[in-house]
Amino acid sequence: MRPSILTLFFPCVLSLYLTRQEQKVVRWMPLGDSITDYGCWRAWIYLRLQNDPDLYDSVDLVGGEHAGEICDDSEFDRDHEGHPGFPAIQMANEGQLSEWLGKNPADVVTMHLGTVDIVRGRPRTEELLRAYTALVGQMRGRNPNIRIIVAQIIPLGLDAEKNEQVKELNRAIPTWAASQNTTASPIWAVDLFTGFDAEVDLYDGIHASPSGIQKIAEGFYPTLLTAIRDVQGVGSG
Repeated sequence: MRPSILTLFFPCVLSLYLTRQEQKVVRWMPLGDSITDYGCWRAWIYLRLQNDPDLYDSVDLVGGEHAGEICDDSEFDRDHEGHPGFPAIQMANEGQLSEWLGKNPADVVTMHLGTVDIVRGRPRTEELLRAYTALVGQMRGRNPNIRIIVAQIIPLGLDAEKNEQVKELNRAIPTWAASQNTTASPIWAVDLFTGFDAEVDLYDGIHASPSGIQKIAEGFYPTLLTAIRDVQGVGSG
């Protein structure tokens, strides 16, 4: 007797269903200052992940903060650790990230930090990189296999001299990231600066306008997708 179509098809469907059910839910923590808290780039990324049939309901944003922006009435996971006015150096020195990760464990962290430090003063690039290193240590202290994505931060439109410091920091980040990279806990640097127009993509010289929000989201997304798939052990696709 020839097998029916259903006999042939059902095991494939069952296999796909079980694979989908067993797929690891990846916990993603957006970490930063007001540039992480404000705007809708997190919503843009979350909704795009939800629209991917391979990733639907497999990414959980985590953090103790819950931004209230409407974001075109979209329903999205609002959890994050974006803290307006928080300098990277202070965050590192106070060790609060370890506490945040203790309450809300993460598999992947996206980090955009340093803007507040530069706006408020003139810390040396080396000081900021030491703060980054301390934060990476706190992340790995909670999860030795955490995946970390560090932004080359967006421009400042307020002050040309301060924006030069942003550029200096950004030039140093890829080399720093490579020095901190490990097989168990990879670090990626993503360039959010190039192609970002401070006159158009910022609404107040610091925070992203709608066009800037889109650029932040598009800048983070491909590497975030790589990190998510790395956690799930399915490759970059």
